Amino acid sequence: MLSLVLITGLLAFASGKPCDTEGSNSELLLSLNKNLLRSLETQEGLPNPSVHLALRLSNHHNLNKEREHLARLKSHLHNNIQSSLSNSQSVVGLLALYTLALKSSCSDLNTVTFTVNERSETLLTHLKKQMELEKEHIAFSQRPLTNYYQYSLGVLALCVSSIRVNHHVSHKLIKAVEHEHFTHGESESVDTYAMAGMALQCVKDAGSYLHNAAELDTALTKIQQKLLASHRTDGHIGNEFSTGLAVQALLAMGSPVAECAVPMEAMRADARNNTYHNPMAISQILPALHQKSYLTVKSKECDNDDDTLVLEPIDPVVVLPSNTKVTVIVEVVTTSGPAAVYSVDVPKGSSLLEALELLKAGNVGFTFEKETSLWGPFLSAVNGEQARQSDRRYWHLSSDGTALSEGVGDFKIKAAQKITIKNTSY
Repeated sequence: MLSLVLITGLLAFASGKPCDTEGSNSELLLSLNKNLLRSLETQEGLPNPSVHLALRLSNHHNLNKEREHLARLKSHLHNNIQSSLSNSQSVVGLLALYTLALKSSCSDLNTVTFTVNERSETLLTHLKKQMELEKEHIAFSQRPLTNYYQYSLGVLALCVSSIRVNHHVSHKLIKAVEHEHFTHGESESVDTYAMAGMALQCVKDAGSYLHNAAELDTALTKIQQKLLASHRTDGHIGNEFSTGLAVQALLAMGSPVAECAVPMEAMRADARNNTYHNPMAISQILPALHQKSYLTVKSKECDNDDDTLVLEPIDPVVVLPSNTKVTVIVEVVTTSGPAAVYSVDVPKGSSLLEALELLKAGNVGFTFEKETSLWGPFLSAVNGEQARQSDRRYWHLSSDGTALSEGVGDFKIKAAQKITIKNTSY
């Protein structure tokens, strides 16, 4: 029965109609590539290894700008990770992405080292140690120190670097798939299933999981089933921001996602509508639109890279504030005490972050703190209450009861609405 479900789902992905008769898809890919390259000049905070990875997996390159970004990764991001390791912080996801980014540029990973407590060890040694700590935490608490998305990234990064992944590390991921532990709040995490699929497929291809090949195959089949079951009528898998990783995973696991498949067309439509204006979002869909996955990094060669990508100068776009104001009701639900409700009028088109800044400036008792991430700013504290990863909590954002798929910096206020900010566990 399971095989029938998979075959039916995969056939639904195929499309016999021509979708690129005028080369518009190629032009779109080139445009996305350029937008991602331009983001290197305007990025705030740490250089993003996911952006570098996507640029390296593209077919067209601007090698000079990629080399400049690689140098920033090796300095700014490297120093940030070293500081985190020195403070015994869990950074397996960032460390894994850094590994993949370096591997995509054909860097010799054995020459990349971190000095912690006056002891110098290679990046891959630190990644293996981080994974051991994550695995041990799963053993007594049924979950990693971070989350299964980062855990999967760690398995993937070690595997594509030709490091034999500890059997027990892989086994913990397989069991998490079996027991359906990939949740975020009350929903299953398509992103985590996708990353786990790529990680376990790499392990299978490497032939390093000799304990029980059948349970590895069962886990991969279940991941494919989960991804296909998340296929929406509008073509997305999960939502518009999880489709890129889901398509990457299906491609990596050998499922045919054709050039004109419905999820591919859905991503292209979103790209043309500027849904993917966040560089992190572009970095996850671009490899998929090239019909590649992060597993491609394992066989990446850098000798004959195309170097024809040129960025034309563009006129700066001046966005004038809107004269139209809309009312936003903000409800804050903390872990104790009644919900607090506020109202603020904001210019139409403001980001949610700008709306919260205006509310905070109104001195009505609303306060918040934010932190940075590869996706942009996120809320870390609201009205004095923290929601931290270390406590397995986060601020769940919804608009008129519908969960937001974008962060506070990306979500735009286009009409009067109610925003609920709820301290939620996962």
